Amino acid sequence: MQFDARAAKLLQPGAHLTIDDCPGLRLEATRSTKTWTYRYKSPVDGRMRQIKIGEWPAMSHVRAMVAWEDLRQKREAGEDPSLEKKAARQKAAAEVRQEKKAKQEADFTVGKVCEIYLTGHVERNRKEKGAQEVRWMFDNMLGDFADLPATTLTRGQAFDLLNSNIDRPGVCKALRAELGAAWDYCLDAGKLPDSTPNWWRQIMHGKIKSKGKKIDGEYVGTTKRVLSASEVGELIRWLPNFSRTLHDVLTIYLWTGTRGAEIVAMEAQELSEEKDGFWWTIPKSKTKNARHENATDLRVPIIGRAEAVVRRRMEVAKSSFLFPAGSRKKDKPISQKIVQNAVHYHQPYSSTRPDLERPRLPVTRWSPHDLRRTVRTLLASMGCPDGVAEAVLGHMQPGVKGVYNRHSYDNERREWLTRLDRKLEELAAVR
Repeated sequence: MQFDARAAKLLQPGAHLTIDDCPGLRLEATRSTKTWTYRYKSPVDGRMRQIKIGEWPAMSHVRAMVAWEDLRQKREAGEDPSLEKKAARQKAAAEVRQEKKAKQEADFTVGKVCEIYLTGHVERNRKEKGAQEVRWMFDNMLGDFADLPATTLTRGQAFDLLNSNIDRPGVCKALRAELGAAWDYCLDAGKLPDSTPNWWRQIMHGKIKSKGKKIDGEYVGTTKRVLSASEVGELIRWLPNFSRTLHDVLTIYLWTGTRGAEIVAMEAQELSEEKDGFWWTIPKSKTKNARHENATDLRVPIIGRAEAVVRRRMEVAKSSFLFPAGSRKKDKPISQKIVQNAVHYHQPYSSTRPDLERPRLPVTRWSPHDLRRTVRTLLASMGCPDGVAEAVLGHMQPGVKGVYNRHSYDNERREWLTRLDRKLEELAAVR
């Protein structure tokens, strides 16, 4: 039939009309529209196909016939207009997806990887101090590197970052380890494509060598410091030259062998008078072993000068902490870093505020943690069994022993710390 606008207007949904001399050209009706289509047999695979031309009345029958003629000529030339349109649509969609992916990858920066790792793993599984150290490392060491896309990061770029910190090997190794863990975490979580290389696990492996401590401008090596018996005695006699807080913390170090972080966080409710004497029960959550399932609270007998310090501090304590941070932070303990810095401040080679007079230590080149190592060595020299000495320091026994040996060692701890008390007093009395 010839095109009849009235007939087209009255066309019911699901019906269609054709145009004479235009085989395959149809006007199809739905509830809301009337559409010009070209229905034909594909010269490519012989299947019947249909392609939309336009909507009536926006496209007149004359324009529809012109479009039909163009499509028919393509078909006669061996082309399939519908397949070509579909291929063009798929190509456009692929380009959009590619652009979107590229934008997402550009937005997913090194800094984003680090933030996901911090909030998803570090802050959930590490103590506040450890989490703060990792955040400080990322905030202060990445710089503009944090803005680089993580998925396209090159081996050379990763190397440049680590190499720029090679003069600080300890910090450099820590940064490499944390970035490697961040990449592993985001790969496991599906935040990074599986094809993304974790360069941090591959570059500079075993090549970041520590030069040890640097004292007075000279490297003194990586040897672990242990004070000799005479140095221990001299240090004990010199302790009153420190501030009261530092004197008390170092005394507890020597008389208990506990960690500095545990000492500064000591609370009154952790101390108790029991049948065999005074005890300090450190909650598992405060110990370095907190992450181990088999770990328990650490029981520490408080003997001799350590007991005198603790009882004195309990009497005057204005908060639960025996070493509060200050009047403005009574609900928090002092930082272990303060103790370390204060000891260094009194070393003869300390250049901190050189114009300020203060007593200088006669026993040099040691840190508070070295006292813990010294306690372990003293116990060994006195004949203390390894298992007991390790229990005193709060070390978990390795391997199968740590799983099956559930002995508390409370009696042994008290026995050997009592012997240590006598030994320390003997050393302090020798001049």
